[in-house]
Amino acid sequence: MVQDTLFENTEVAFKLKSDSELERAYFLFKMISHQPLVRIGTAATNFALKAHLPVEGLIRATVFDHFCGGVNEEDCLSVIDKMYTAGVCSVLDYSVEGKAIEDQFDSAKAKILKLVDFCDEKEAMPIVVFKPTGLGRLYLFQKKGEGKAFTDIEQQEWDRIVERYDAICKLAKARDVEVLIDGEESWMQEAADDLAEDMMKLYNTDKPIVYNTLQTYRHDRLAFLKASHERAKSGGYTLGYKIVRGAYMEKERVRAEEKGYVSPICKDKMTTDQNFNDCLLYILDHLSAISIFIGTHNEESSFLALELMDKLGIDKKDNRVWFGQLYGMSDHISFNLAAEGYNVAKYLPFGPVKDVMPYLIRRAEENTSVAGQTGRELTLLKAERKRRKGKK
Repeated sequence: MVQDTLFENTEVAFKLKSDSELERAYFLFKMISHQPLVRIGTAATNFALKAHLPVEGLIRATVFDHFCGGVNEEDCLSVIDKMYTAGVCSVLDYSVEGKAIEDQFDSAKAKILKLVDFCDEKEAMPIVVFKPTGLGRLYLFQKKGEGKAFTDIEQQEWDRIVERYDAICKLAKARDVEVLIDGEESWMQEAADDLAEDMMKLYNTDKPIVYNTLQTYRHDRLAFLKASHERAKSGGYTLGYKIVRGAYMEKERVRAEEKGYVSPICKDKMTTDQNFNDCLLYILDHLSAISIFIGTHNEESSFLALELMDKLGIDKKDNRVWFGQLYGMSDHISFNLAAEGYNVAKYLPFGPVKDVMPYLIRRAEENTSVAGQTGRELTLLKAERKRRKGKK
């Protein structure tokens, strides 16, 4: 069994980083470790972009190139190929957010269809991803989930959302490319879950192509997973799930308090961790029926997955089990797992610098709010700097 020191190997974790890239990473995480600096930097960056000040070059050379693959898919190719030399695959994530009109949703669909074809040509890219609200308005998902009747125009709009989903999943099935559908806010998620399940019924008949997302900071997700499993058994299709802890915790709690309903979020981090691990165990225990993409930067959950795979006799290269982390974060998990022979993919965001800024700001804020995340990154980067200096 893999030793608990696996994730301490900084030589493997950072072997693709040049000395200058290592120094840039250290500088960025040092900055991110100071919450006031993140707030000031975020405000200054937003102002500079809105005022059309010439800052895109600076952003590109620092935070953008650390957390993103490029401005378009072709721009990402060098990063994709470089990571694949270390056995790490890429999930290209078109990280342009906040769009709300039909032309933009059609453009997003076209972009994802292009990515599916792009993935089909490259062994290093077996998976594609999209957000539900990249293909349609959040309001419609919310209204649908609440069981409210659509107007005729809204129904036509919803039908177009379904068509976009279907076009992507159908092409993915034809190209044998797996599709991850991201999770979003709880008040729109019920309709998104139903639509993802409809796609699984259509396209997960031979093997999982479509993967929905379980945000396990929601206390109801294990029960939801078990109910989904029962429906899949009755319907004769398999399930695919990406499991994550979640990305909208503060927004969820604030809305629940404002509107006077019980928050869907677990009471504390310990409960969330347990919920994540319970979902992980359930899926690995039912791997013949449910495939998994383990999206985590948590070392304990990663070790648990390795132990369970070993105990259950699951081969490291079983395509039904993938590990995933975000590009620019947790390289000590990604590259060390890949070196041991596990299936690993990095989420590789891309898009025009200005359009990707909301994503980058979330990454910076997330690192300041997740206890220990930035400190752990800094400790490992320091260790690698010291190791390299010792060799010179």
